Amino acid sequence: MGDKVKRPKAKVAFKKDRRRKHKHWQVTVFYRDGEKFARVYTDRKKAAAFAVRQKRSPVVKTARVALVN
Repeated sequence: MGDKVKRPKAKVAFKKDRRRKHKHWQVTVFYRDGEKFARVYTDRKKAAAFAVRQKRSPVVKTARVALVN
């Protein structure tokens, strides 16, 4: 009685490091002339909105959002 089966806990990278309170999202914008520009956000929605806004420009080749730590 009282014996519980222990289940393995899922590994979460951000749980161990108590200093980290948020993730960082980097938006990299590649221009048609070969230049590139990057900006870092702590909010994924803001990063995605920035990428969409940049993609509308005719001088932008592509814009990518990546998780960076």
